[in-house]
Amino acid sequence: MNRPSLIDTHAHLTFPEFDKDRASVISRAFENGLEYIITIGAGEDIEGNAKAVALAEKEARIYATVGVHPHDAAKMTDEWLARIEKWARHEKVVAIGEIGLDFFRSKSPHDVQIEWFKRQLKIACDRNLPVVLHSRDAGDEVLKILKEEGCPSRGGVFHCFSGNAEFAKEVVKMGFRISVPGVVTFKNSLELQEVVAEIPLERIVIETDCPYLAPEPHRGKRNEPLYVEHIAKKIGKIKGLSYNDVARITTLNAKRLFDLPGAELVPQIAYQIRNSLYLNITNKCTLACTFCPKCLDYEVKGHYLKLQREPNIEEIFQAVGQPEGYDEVVFCGYGEPTRRLELLKLIALRMKEKGAKKVRLNTDGLANLIYGRNVAEELKGLIDAVSISLNAPDAKTYAKICPSVHGGKAYDEVKNFVLECKRFIPEVVVSGVNLPGLSIEAIKRVADELGVEFRIREYMNLG
Repeated sequence: MNRPSLIDTHAHLTFPEFDKDRASVISRAFENGLEYIITIGAGEDIEGNAKAVALAEKEARIYATVGVHPHDAAKMTDEWLARIEKWARHEKVVAIGEIGLDFFRSKSPHDVQIEWFKRQLKIACDRNLPVVLHSRDAGDEVLKILKEEGCPSRGGVFHCFSGNAEFAKEVVKMGFRISVPGVVTFKNSLELQEVVAEIPLERIVIETDCPYLAPEPHRGKRNEPLYVEHIAKKIGKIKGLSYNDVARITTLNAKRLFDLPGAELVPQIAYQIRNSLYLNITNKCTLACTFCPKCLDYEVKGHYLKLQREPNIEEIFQAVGQPEGYDEVVFCGYGEPTRRLELLKLIALRMKEKGAKKVRLNTDGLANLIYGRNVAEELKGLIDAVSISLNAPDAKTYAKICPSVHGGKAYDEVKNFVLECKRFIPEVVVSGVNLPGLSIEAIKRVADELGVEFRIREYMNLG
């Protein structure tokens, strides 16, 4: 597959550090995998915005934000605000920012920062533009203002995030994204690394904040947009994902946040996470699980899985291509794969014939109940591994969190399916979602009784 592109969501390309070689810096970035750059108007009084908009007009793949930095709030005037409001209507302006509060350096009085933050926030709300937020030693006050004054429906991003994991969770709960800079690559950036580990990647974008905060191995030198790749690689190591995964997901996040070209969601039949190829062959389900993320949306690790219709076998084969390069091919989409059992068996056979190293099935374990026969035996020789969603320690709890027309008997059927799979399939794993208030240890004890491996699935974190 092609290597996904990246987006630097926060660069100060108009700063004097780039005056001698700005064109080369930009060319280098686009020639080496960046798709877009967001250049920030704030930071050079009001005229920095004019420079940012002019650069965005000149370069098709550069977009701009406009606003006045909290450091410059003491210079702010109504005339400056009117100019920001006018620029906010420009087709290449995608956000208001960076705006906010800085109580660390306090270059402008706190009350003045607050006043102009609120007034710029209103422009964002009126224009429904996202906000790029600067928050330093002022997190609680920034959140208070956002809650009291209101936020754009498109939310925004906390630029160069510097809070802890609990603050990050509060930010995400309010609908904002966090932006990870090159600091994450520093050995002593343990707090930021913890934030990256705790927050779903679907809520993260990446930035250089160039010319500042160059990541390792360029620390101490002038930063530039190209170096965003080092941030993506570090995030991948923290999250246990490939570079391609991080690039694809954060790029889509940025496109959706800033409404950039390519933000449209295209349904996927076959999709890659790490070096596994997943097959999304149906959206039909047997259960109506209370914790299912598709109640919110159909996106998994940057892939959109809501099918417009169920694909036929030729469409699936075309989407798969050559499977032998993947570590495994997995039947796992936003539906129960065994609802299309005969198709599943044909595909599995074709994958074997085409050299797939391993074929795995992720299932709810109710196929025997639905079809009234031993489906596990039919999968012998076709499926190398099966992961079965147990999800509960007893039938009563299962019926509550995984309701279906089968009622209380469904749980015992799942356990029986596990035992049958042990007879016919080499590798059998049961899993449970780490739901609040649910005893994972109790589910593991059931897995131990069944004599199979147990795997915890994190709540609201697929893939």
